[in-house]
Amino acid sequence: MCGRFAAGRGPEELVDLFGIEKWEPTETLDQDWNVAPTKEVHVVLERPLKDAESRRPVRQLRALRWGLVPSWSKSPEGAARMINARAETLHEKPSFKRAFQSRRCILPADGYYEWVTGAAERDLEVEGKRKRARKQPYFVTPADGSVMALAGLYEFWRDPALPPEHPAAWWATCSVVTTEAETAPLGVAPAEGPGTLAEIHPRMPLMLTEDRWDAWLDPATTGLDELRALLAPPPEGLMRAFPVATAVSNVRNNGPELLAELAGPEVGTLF
Repeated sequence: MCGRFAAGRGPEELVDLFGIEKWEPTETLDQDWNVAPTKEVHVVLERPLKDAESRRPVRQLRALRWGLVPSWSKSPEGAARMINARAETLHEKPSFKRAFQSRRCILPADGYYEWVTGAAERDLEVEGKRKRARKQPYFVTPADGSVMALAGLYEFWRDPALPPEHPAAWWATCSVVTTEAETAPLGVAPAEGPGTLAEIHPRMPLMLTEDRWDAWLDPATTGLDELRALLAPPPEGLMRAFPVATAVSNVRNNGPELLAELAGPEVGTLF
């Protein structure tokens, strides 16, 4: 799954990386090293500009809320539960299938966090000596330091309680596509701890390699076979993972220090 990620790259860098044609400085977000559900995030998408004569899709950098609200929803209350969309069922789930056909996006990230329960902690929980096991956070990131382009979907939802001209009448929301985690060895594994992404969590966000960006973002890509081909996992061995401080577990903590690599896990022996 993807429940937290880091977005430490500024908009100017993202504009260059993704060949952005349209970006409104008013939508600039602060760098965020602890992005949690319902926060606003920078998203790359392609769609025609509003009120423009041409209907040509334009690549844009937008600020969207993380937690998808389908256009047909009666309320946005379920947004926090719609942060992830399983790649295997996108084409059939009512909440995602229309967006999968024509409203796909990329969420730029430095990497994502995932939590692992230590073996000793699991034993304490089973024995009833601890109500809730402590977990060790890991940061998963491209081994070469490049941007992690997370495949996503986006939607627009109209709040019926507000007049059309109200600035909050329309919600723009998104979700991260996830797939089965890799079982092959990590490109760079920690000295102590998990050797594969699957040992950290059975799911992972779908990372798009640069050669797939254009096809994924293009709203003209609508054929089911073509779309499902884009959901293939990236080549194995591109990721590294390392333990980080448990401070990241508190969403109030934020800053580049959260990405500092630890020499070993803080929460006991994991494997």
